[in-house]
Amino acid sequence: MYYIGLDVHMKTISYCVKDAAGCVHREGKIGSTRQKLDAWIRTLPQPRTIAMEATIFTGWIYDHLLPHASAVKVAHPLMLRAIALAKKKNDKIDASKIADCLRCDFLPECHMAPTEVRDRRRILRYRHLVVRQMVQTKNRVSGLLMETGVEHTRSRLHKVGYFRRLMTTSSEIDDSIRPLLRLSRETIERCQKTDYALVSSLEHDPLLKERIRRLRTVPGVGPITALNWALEMGDISRFRSIKEAVSYCGLCGDERSSADKVMRMPLSKQRNKHIQHVLVEAAKLAPRQSAELALIYQKAIVKGNRNRATLAVARKMVAWLLAVDRENREFIPAEQREIRAA
Repeated sequence: MYYIGLDVHMKTISYCVKDAAGCVHREGKIGSTRQKLDAWIRTLPQPRTIAMEATIFTGWIYDHLLPHASAVKVAHPLMLRAIALAKKKNDKIDASKIADCLRCDFLPECHMAPTEVRDRRRILRYRHLVVRQMVQTKNRVSGLLMETGVEHTRSRLHKVGYFRRLMTTSSEIDDSIRPLLRLSRETIERCQKTDYALVSSLEHDPLLKERIRRLRTVPGVGPITALNWALEMGDISRFRSIKEAVSYCGLCGDERSSADKVMRMPLSKQRNKHIQHVLVEAAKLAPRQSAELALIYQKAIVKGNRNRATLAVARKMVAWLLAVDRENREFIPAEQREIRAA
């Protein structure tokens, strides 16, 4: 078996080919194009295993090389301490160290979702960008009116009818900001249509439709939460326990243990930030829709911290979503579970 380490960049890829004994068979640099990769892969000995560090360019390179190797592995960049903390660091050395980690089975491999999941996840994350831009534009409209002293009702500002009446009847709106307000309103409407189209396309996707329907039976889970869970969590079988899923969602803190002392730190930064944000926002509203979640929230709020109570609700929602996904069934409320048990 030959072990190949790749140090991937936007324009070039540094590579190092080693055998099981660690002898270097070939190393060098090629261009980051599909044509160059095809010509290069045909010159390499077989059988071969390839490893690379996770970057923004990793996805298409992983898909392109997968048919040409026994295995293609992707390493977690934060876990490659041998590279990150090295005194001497360059592309050639990085590729060699990745090959060594692969050869010695020390590579901190991270999960690579299937291509069809990554394609749909890209659409969902683009939708997040559209929503952020829409919120920024709404805030800017409100800022323009406040800067010029225009009296308005902020809670109704972005409703179509109210905004139109404000533009036609208010004499306080200066001519200098009217074009900016119209342009901002057009941007908001365009973002709203794009948001609806992206979410609708994912909800009706044959790969996701049935899974989304089951996930939405969980209290507090709407279409956006269900889509984020399905696409960010991917294959749910890779989580062996609820604790692993909670950790991946960033709903627990780091642990620092030494001898008999155990310290719990703030929420870990090593998490999937997209699913974390969505679950926390959903957990703020979920107690209104479920008596069981409301009880969990009330028990946690006794300690005097609303944020901890929200996290407790979010962790319970993770347990429910995990159960629904694993068993491929709809959520059963506590009342019905008690009746069935009786």
